[in-house]
Amino acid sequence: MPTISPDSSALTPAYRNPTLTVEERVADLLGRMTLEEKVGQLMLWDARSEDLSFITTFQPGSLLHILGEKISRAIDLAAQNRLGIPLLVGEDAIHGHSFWKGATIFPTQLALACSWNPELLEQVGRVTAEEMVPTGIHWTFSPVLCLTRDLRWGRTGETFGEDPYLIGELGAALIRGYQGRGLDDPAAVLATAKHYAGYSETQGGRDASEADLSRRKLRSYFLPPFERAARAGAMTFMTGYQSMDGVPSTANRWLLTEVLKDEWGFRGVVVTDWDNVGRLVREQKVCATYADAAIVALRAGNDIMMTTPEFYEGAIEAVRSGRLAESEIDAPCARLLALKFRMGLFEDPRYPDLDCAAAEIARPDHRAINLTAARQSLVLLQNNGLLPLDPAAAMSIAVIGPNADDDLQQLGDWSLGASQHPPEAGKQPREKTTTVLDGIRALAPAGSTVRYERGCSIFDDDLSGIPAAVAAADAADVVVVVVGDHLKFMGETQSTATLELQGGQIALLDALEKTGKPLVVVLVNSKPLVLPPTAKRAAAIVELFNPGMEGGRALAEALFGQLNPSGKVTISFPVHVGQQPVFYSQVRGQHGDRYADLTQEPLFSFGHGLSYTQYRYSNLRLDQPTITQGQAVTVSVDMENTGQRAGDEIVQVYVSDVVTSVTWVNKALKGFARVHLAPGEQQTVQVSLPWEALQIVDAEAHAVVEPGEFEILVGPSSRDEDLLKATLTVE
Repeated sequence: MPTISPDSSALTPAYRNPTLTVEERVADLLGRMTLEEKVGQLMLWDARSEDLSFITTFQPGSLLHILGEKISRAIDLAAQNRLGIPLLVGEDAIHGHSFWKGATIFPTQLALACSWNPELLEQVGRVTAEEMVPTGIHWTFSPVLCLTRDLRWGRTGETFGEDPYLIGELGAALIRGYQGRGLDDPAAVLATAKHYAGYSETQGGRDASEADLSRRKLRSYFLPPFERAARAGAMTFMTGYQSMDGVPSTANRWLLTEVLKDEWGFRGVVVTDWDNVGRLVREQKVCATYADAAIVALRAGNDIMMTTPEFYEGAIEAVRSGRLAESEIDAPCARLLALKFRMGLFEDPRYPDLDCAAAEIARPDHRAINLTAARQSLVLLQNNGLLPLDPAAAMSIAVIGPNADDDLQQLGDWSLGASQHPPEAGKQPREKTTTVLDGIRALAPAGSTVRYERGCSIFDDDLSGIPAAVAAADAADVVVVVVGDHLKFMGETQSTATLELQGGQIALLDALEKTGKPLVVVLVNSKPLVLPPTAKRAAAIVELFNPGMEGGRALAEALFGQLNPSGKVTISFPVHVGQQPVFYSQVRGQHGDRYADLTQEPLFSFGHGLSYTQYRYSNLRLDQPTITQGQAVTVSVDMENTGQRAGDEIVQVYVSDVVTSVTWVNKALKGFARVHLAPGEQQTVQVSLPWEALQIVDAEAHAVVEPGEFEILVGPSSRDEDLLKATLTVE
């Protein structure tokens, strides 16, 4: 193709003219493209191979799993294609720029959710985008908006928990952080709302199994976070792996077109998850050929096909045989091209600037935000008064457990060292992560001694390290034991049949309890686990989940009283795996309130989290006792810090519709507020509930507010005994 100078406007194709409208540029470019070029644009190609010749052969529109200067080579190859259409480059930046060595790795989504802080989530998204952009990445496959109910599912830790409203609020905040000022923001990346929708509602926790969901159930619980994401401006949606009512998500026109694009007005692009089009043929077996699969996927409303090379020949064959109109290729191609034009990629394909990337990653404010995230994500589950330890008293501390000094388990899934990249890709630099052991050694009071023993393994039954751990405990004033799960038990295809502590961990806890020394159990885990009796009898239990690079520092600050814990869990902890699902917002009407052999109550309820101070809730009131259609109601409650320490409390507001035309949940979270209170301080907290907060989904799957009596419930957790109650009437 001859080189055209920028001022040769008469020879420059119209689509290269930035003064034209996006619609004009798309129409001009689409009119110049061959069928093969259009189909190529719809493909998202796995670029982990060093051989990039596929960019010339297939001319894909987007790539993933490509980093560094290799992106520059890819951009150059795409520019040499006949029309020079730029690439859209995506990566799994799930809790930080996950696979870039040295990048800021934040707590996982389930940990971040415990902060109940949308402003913090927006900052996390902003930092992640700022570190991604100079590495040549335009697009992150985050946030996960799945609603977790069966904790056996291996991807529980990737979610924000079990409540649709909270998931929507936190997801919208993360989207705002990623996407910044909009598509033309040079420091922003595209966000992806995934996995749309119902993927988490598994059979027995098994990943990607059929989800038993009606359209009414989808609209009631699983779709609201995604609608919130669409309203927040998410520019891409990713389909789930699973099927519902016999229809794979990737083949579900009602979901992808009628609801997402027509009803919600979504104007971005829909991308399949990994090889979903291929799975229609090979695994779900609803299509006999790849031509069939291409037709099904395109007509359902997918715009980009992730890592299904067979889609190329299949789609071309479908058009050539007359089974698929070329216009059905044109429509998704036009949507993707419009996105690229609006992002300015035709003018600036965004080559990596590795010097700039190094400077971004080294920014002290990024590390500070990560530490804030770790602090606010930490949850004090149990405390008999042992914590905080005296920061002025020298003491002997035994730090024990397989996760006490394991940086990989602390970072969790979707980071270097996890399963998504081969071992030769390496891991995050060890010095970037402060483990629990590192944090305690750094902050222990002057004159203290800290002794470490691993004690046992998580993934085998070798107990040979327990005697040394017991000896360390015998010599200590206090024992901090760090247990949990392992990368082998989290992530895609890594669902578990049990929620018990694996390996030798229960034997380790039993042995340590027998020493009689005060025991602080610290949990580094991807999801709630069933705790053995020895853990439940411990003096204190602290939940970190996978707390990222600064998790050890935050834990040590909490142990020694520099940090007053404020986190609250966003997912219920079972007493036994057989209680699954044990989420708080159960539908009313079952017989009885317990199993014949076990309680139905969780060990720790949604919204639970302790502090080193105490808060008193009183004088709950509404600004009006009766409202009519379209009105909001303001909920006020008086708060007082009755303890001796300043702290942050998370005030939770639930709604219960007393009588409904269809069965409905006992209560649902509809508002919350983080409140800082000094010792003795009193404050009136107000939360506004919009009319929509009173909605249910009726028998025809319509969202409606029905007249009658509502209970407005306010308190520190979802437990009935923790909540104040006021009555609202809707006329």
